[in-house]
Amino acid sequence: MKYNNYHDFQNYSQISIEELREKSKKNMKKGYCPVVTKTTKRGVIATTWWGNSWCNNLERYADYSSRIGRGKRYVKNGAVIDLKIEEGLIKAKVQGSRSKPYKVEIQIDPLSEKSKKNIYKIAESSIDTLESLVYGEFPQELASIFTDKEIGLFPNPDEIHITCDCPDWAYLCKHAASALYGVGIRLDEDPLMFFLLRSFDFNVLLQKSINEKKELMIKNLGTKGERTIPKSKAKKLFGIL
Repeated sequence: MKYNNYHDFQNYSQISIEELREKSKKNMKKGYCPVVTKTTKRGVIATTWWGNSWCNNLERYADYSSRIGRGKRYVKNGAVIDLKIEEGLIKAKVQGSRSKPYKVEIQIDPLSEKSKKNIYKIAESSIDTLESLVYGEFPQELASIFTDKEIGLFPNPDEIHITCDCPDWAYLCKHAASALYGVGIRLDEDPLMFFLLRSFDFNVLLQKSINEKKELMIKNLGTKGERTIPKSKAKKLFGIL
């Protein structure tokens, strides 16, 4: 469909919440993985550190600031009827004003070598830190490694490449914005999807941490720790004659 001007397009693209929900429900198909928000708090999409930090990262860039917010209305009202994350790729079906949902694909660049060095700092901290990441918790001492605007691990606009088959000629349409917000909700459910999205094998990080833990244990083998009980006291304690 062609439009005479942007005003005509804007008029066509307006859709009520009720109509959006009805069309989304109608176009839901078997095998789709819809994005469902678990919070009713106004303006909030995600519920965990991972999801919130992903969304906050998107909102702080001037490239997105004027348009990213439009996606909140869509994602909070069930318009992202399918969203799948693959290595370096987001695939989504987003319901809009037309009867058929729009197809959105977003490519995310792999982590740079510099970023990988930053991520290895996590492995150097402790195996407990990695266990926390697996279970969705996040040690605050590592926050800057992910969120720093210059060298952090969350992608910047230059590392995000968007395509949508809607007629909006803007780089970031509301359908793509809602899909990006949907990723935040997916990270609430499984934070390790972040590493898949950035084409980084989390098992490499885990193995590195395990190996360093082993090396430390071997190095300290035979070394008495602060909690070591002298043999004389141990005998008395356990009644050994």
